[in-house]
Amino acid sequence: MLSAASAAVVRATLPVVRDHAAEITAEFYPSMFAAHPELLNLFNQGNQASGKQQIALAAAVVAYAQHLLDGTPFGPIAERIAHKHVSLGVRPDQYPIVGKHLIGAVATVLGDAVTPEIAAAWDEVYWLFAVSLIAAEARLFQTAGVTPDTLWRPWRVAKRDEEAVDTVSFTLLPDDGGPVPSFEPGQYVSVAVDLPDGHRQPRQYSLSQAPGRDELRITVRRVRGVDGAPDGAVSNFLHDHVRADDTLLVGPPAGEVTLEPGDRPVVLISAGIGITPMLSMLDHISAEQPERTVIAAHAEISPERHAHREEYARLAGFQQLTWHENGDEGGQAGRIDVNAIPLPANAVVYLCGPIAFMRDVRAGLLRRGVHADDIKYEVFGPGMLEN
Repeated sequence: MLSAASAAVVRATLPVVRDHAAEITAEFYPSMFAAHPELLNLFNQGNQASGKQQIALAAAVVAYAQHLLDGTPFGPIAERIAHKHVSLGVRPDQYPIVGKHLIGAVATVLGDAVTPEIAAAWDEVYWLFAVSLIAAEARLFQTAGVTPDTLWRPWRVAKRDEEAVDTVSFTLLPDDGGPVPSFEPGQYVSVAVDLPDGHRQPRQYSLSQAPGRDELRITVRRVRGVDGAPDGAVSNFLHDHVRADDTLLVGPPAGEVTLEPGDRPVVLISAGIGITPMLSMLDHISAEQPERTVIAAHAEISPERHAHREEYARLAGFQQLTWHENGDEGGQAGRIDVNAIPLPANAVVYLCGPIAFMRDVRAGLLRRGVHADDIKYEVFGPGMLEN
């Protein structure tokens, strides 16, 4: 709980910090990387270049401060961050580094307006945030049976499959003789690659088949830069250089958006490469609960880009709806008519796809009477959907 003195200061200064949050995080990252270049290997440099990571951090800090002041729900954001940190191997001893440079960035951006009292109050906010994450991450590390130092394991590529235009799957087997970890349908793993420039970069990829096999499978879409943005460094490396019998460093399964147990009807709505966690859920239901009601709706730019299309069709016992809309990769990966999707009573709905796609679909579902708590969504990259 935030102390009374700090709460008063944070309440008074939150509007200013919110207005300058993006500037603060834009100052924070370069400062931290200059002092600790080893952290460059921990953060997605593509998201750094686009500004997405800065915006996500700013939003999270402001949301947590608001949560401390008035109890605004923060649990889903904290859970998402904790899973992502565990997938990357974030260590407790890295939090003081972040805190030092974040508070320093506040002082740099806001200048003389930051009194010692203001700095102390926001430092308290940060450490309450950090301690809660460290505790949550410790539990997740324990559940996964790993530590930040034993996170990465070598996995051999047993098979590479061309799934669609610009989309490949890699079937992975442990190269160290260890067990294949269990996971929940909908989770992801981190994959770390050493790029030609000498930097190691991690990325998260959904597991695209059900658990229970003696293997893992990820499906990777090549990220092509649009509007001046660079191509995806890791996705292009995997497409261009990784073949069967190569070895990849892979972290433990993580991710908070997983298939809800029980027998409630399930509605899976996806676009583009967002089909991957849905396929894991559908594969699991097909094998373990074939009587469960499932509606699967997917949108893609064209049939040629529709990954796992035949595999979806082979999984029996569900209603499938598909939209194909010609376009380019810079636009949305197709569009869905939300009103055309059957919504069984008491259904839980899962969304995955581009942010704009999920925002539109979620709004349509809310208009149709689906409760917000019954809409789960997986965001590829930093950030959350706005409520």
